[in-house]
Amino acid sequence: MEEKKGEVVLFGTWASTFCTRVELALKLKGIPYEYVEEDLTNKSKLFLSLNPVHKKVPVLVHNGKSIAESLIILEYIEECWNTTPKLLPEDPYQRAKVRFWANYYDQKIVPSFYIIFGSKDKEREKAIEDLSQLLKVFEEGIEKDFPGQSPFLNGEILGYLGIVIGSHACNYQAGDEAIGVVLISEKNPEFLLWVNALKNCPLMGETLPPHDKLVARLSARLKST
Repeated sequence: MEEKKGEVVLFGTWASTFCTRVELALKLKGIPYEYVEEDLTNKSKLFLSLNPVHKKVPVLVHNGKSIAESLIILEYIEECWNTTPKLLPEDPYQRAKVRFWANYYDQKIVPSFYIIFGSKDKEREKAIEDLSQLLKVFEEGIEKDFPGQSPFLNGEILGYLGIVIGSHACNYQAGDEAIGVVLISEKNPEFLLWVNALKNCPLMGETLPPHDKLVARLSARLKST
């Protein structure tokens, strides 16, 4: 393990996909860090001073300097602790493709989950179908840009795209009726295969939020709509 480069503190909240990403990257690189659970209903003055623009988690503090936004934090970790295992491919073109699909996932797919949670009845059915179509574009794009290889795993080790997708999608299991709705179905078989492979990574399993606790939170959100 590389010598520790100063103090590392992560401000987050337990249920946040975006915070899980950062924890995965830190653990993968073997970087010691302190975790601070932030109450988003009563944000501390310290936290607001660290991220005065967006006022959102996660925030990584390294040697007293704060970095916000999960994808930016992942790249900061990769550049600052430039040791194996690598999060991003060495080839610049492959790195660009990985970043493209990570952005697509965040900009198109993640918001679709929020739409589903905020709707009901026919609107929810349509939102689930829209999500399936977005996942289909993702499946086809990954197969086209990374033929015969997995951009999510480097062997059995998580990569940048695996961290981005797994930290989110592994929380939603196909056929899991506990939250009252199936979000990822057999309509997207390739995506299901990728998610199952990511769930089988020990690091993913130990870092994801407790499933029962998350199900309770999601169920409450669905019932409130």
